[in-house]
Formats: sequence, C-alpha cells, structure tokens
Amino acid sequence: MGRVILSDTVYLAVGLGALGAAVVPRLVFKRPFSTPMVFLAAGVLVAALPLPVPTVDPVRDRLWVEHVTELCVIVSLMGAGLALNRPFGLRAWGGPWRLLGLSLPLTIAGTALLAALLLDWPPALALLVAAVLAPTDPVLAAEVRVGEPTDAENDEDEVRFTLTAEAGLNDGLAFPFVLAALALATAAGDGWSADWIGRWLLVDVLGKIAVGVAMGLVAGRLLGMMFFRAQSNALRLSEHMEGFVALGATFVAYGAAELLHGYGFLAVFVTACTIRAAERSHGYHRVLHEFTEQIERLLTVCLLFLLGGYLVASGLQALTWQGALVGVLLVLVVRPAAGWLGLIGFAAGPREKAVTAFFGIRGIGSLFYLAYALGHTEAFEAHARQLWSVVAFTVLLSVVVHGAAATPIIRRLDRLRRSSPSPP
Repeated sequence: MGRVILSDTVYLAVGLGALGAAVVPRLVFKRPFSTPMVFLAAGVLVAALPLPVPTVDPVRDRLWVEHVTELCVIVSLMGAGLALNRPFGLRAWGGPWRLLGLSLPLTIAGTALLAALLLDWPPALALLVAAVLAPTDPVLAAEVRVGEPTDAENDEDEVRFTLTAEAGLNDGLAFPFVLAALALATAAGDGWSADWIGRWLLVDVLGKIAVGVAMGLVAGRLLGMMFFRAQSNALRLSEHMEGFVALGATFVAYGAAELLHGYGFLAVFVTACTIRAAERSHGYHRVLHEFTEQIERLLTVCLLFLLGGYLVASGLQALTWQGALVGVLLVLVVRPAAGWLGLIGFAAGPREKAVTAFFGIRGIGSLFYLAYALGHTEAFEAHARQLWSVVAFTVLLSVVVHGAAATPIIRRLDRLRRSSPSPP
C-alpha cells in the first residue's frame, strides 16, 4: 500500500513539475529571479516539511544521478548549438576561444589551489573538485544565453553569444581535467607524480578531443544533408517539421563518439553547429531548438527540485565553512578574475567583458562530472559526501547569485547598448 501511495505521489509531483515548467518562466520573466531559483526553492521547502518525502542521495543513487544529468547536458548542448546564428570562425568566435583557452585553465588552477589550501586536500582531490566545477551552464539563467535561431547571422550581442558558445564547448573540454584527476589519483594516491601526464596529453586531451570534433563534423554533415538535401521526401526531414528528430541527432552523435572513445559532449555541440550551418536560414532549426529547449527545461526542473531536497536532507550536513568558502570564492572571485584576464585584448567594451566574466554559471554539468568521477575510481570514496556538499552548495550559490543578477544586469546592458551610438 505504501509503495502505491509513493508511486501516485511521484506521478502527482511530476505532473505539477511539468505544468510549473511551462508556467513559471512566464511568471518570472523580466523579474530579478529565475525559474531554476523557483524550483530549487520548491525542492528545499518540500523536503523541509514534516512529511516522509523521499529524497535522492547522490552517493547512494550515483548511477541514476550520472545518467539523468548526462541526458540533461547533451540535450542542452544540442539546443545551444542550434541556437547560435553566428557562423563558426577563429575571429568571429574570439570571445569563446579566449574563455576556453585562458579562463578555463586559470579557473581550474585557482579553484584547485583554494581546495588544497582551505580544505587541505591532496593534489588529485583538489584537481577533481576544480575540474568538476569548471564548466559553465547558461541554461540556468535564460537572460544570458542566445534566444531561438533567426535568419540573421550577426544579430547576437557579444555577451550572450560568448557565454552560450563557451558553455557549449567547455562541457566537453573540462572532461580532460576530470580524467587528469583520476589519472593522478591512480598514479600517486594522495601524493604527486608526473608519470601520467604523457599518456593523458596524448590520449585524453589530443586523441579524445580529435575524435569528438571529427565525429561531430561527420554526423552534422550527414544529418544536414539528410534533413535538407535528401532526394527522398521521406528522408528530407525538414519538410515534415518534427522536433523530436533533435533527440535522434543528439543520441547518434553522442553514442557514436563515446563508442569511438571520444568526447560525446563535444561531438553533440559540433553536430548541432554543423547542422545549423547546412541550411542556416531554414525554419526547421527553430522547430528542433524549441523541442530540445522543452526537454531540457523539464529535465532541469526535475534535477533542481531534487537538488533542493538533497541539500535539506543531507547535503549541507557534510559542508564545512572551508568548503563553502571555496564555492563562494569560485563564484565571486576566481571565475570573474579568470574571465577578465582571458578577455584582455578582446574587441569588446569593458562592460561586456565584466558581465561575461561574472556570469560563469555552475550547474548540471558539475553534477554529472562528479557522479562520473566517483563511479570510475574508489580513490575518492572516503571524500564522496564532502565532495557532493561542496559541489551542490556551489551550484546552489550560482543559481541564486546569477539567477538574481541576470535580469537586471542584462537589461541594463541592453539599454546602454541601444543608447550608445553605433560605431561608424
């Protein structure tokens, strides 16, 4: 009987969550808080009620957490790639390249140093938490990402474009640093060794990135030809305007890249950008993007609700003031400083650079990376609960700080941009 009641409760909760995912974004539009803030708070409030509410324990339910967060990330990567209107290029994508090549390593180094000094963690553990918290996640603040696909190639402002493209790429490029932490733990335990670096550079950095990019290009080209240029009407799927095809493209690219031992996250984003380039002005991109956005929103709402419940039930119990300080300094000092340094010399105004540097949002990707790492080694098992507490608190802090700041800051930036005279 109890199991039946629990099942019925889950159905009710999922139904209310799905309705809320449709209603809440319209209620909070142009207000100084975000949809993720609402559902995270809802999870906290429900878990705090004096009722036998079931909660997710990421240590106990690690495999479930890994796969659900993995699904959410790859769907969001497809949506991000489809949304970008700007054609790919070294100069046109200068902002994202700087954040990836300079700011990402600086953020990892700064966070690892904080973890080592404040938490007295060994090198591998400090590197792991730094790598896990490295990727940004603009899906948690809609104001700072680009909107739906349009016909215009250059209608995206630099802040939204740079943050969206950065998040699309760094979800894959943070993976080598997670694997570096695993390799270091295997080679040296709680100490330090350089024996792993050569293989890591060759296989985990160069090899897997190359496979991920190559698979994304191949999958994107083939799917683009199929969607828009196939001779058979049955294969030319752009004529039928079915949005769920985006999931097919996502899973094909991700699965093929992972089977070939490449980075599937990178492959999905490259696939999406390549499909977009195949027929840039076609309305089918909007259909695909809208479908992925809806799935992404449902998954994100579910995960943030469960995260709120976990924080109340047990997540904050293992959090020390030193662990909390690591999260605070990462969000408010390390990422903004690393972002600003990475953008020095970039052709953007100081306001745009400051906003881009500040909005290093941490989210679902961090939860996936930690679940993945803990499932691939026993070296960090003794620290699992403390790791989860630091990462979950940092995501909570990012959701609150960036969610509250996104609307007023971006709206002010838009007003200043419109009031400034256009360059000759």
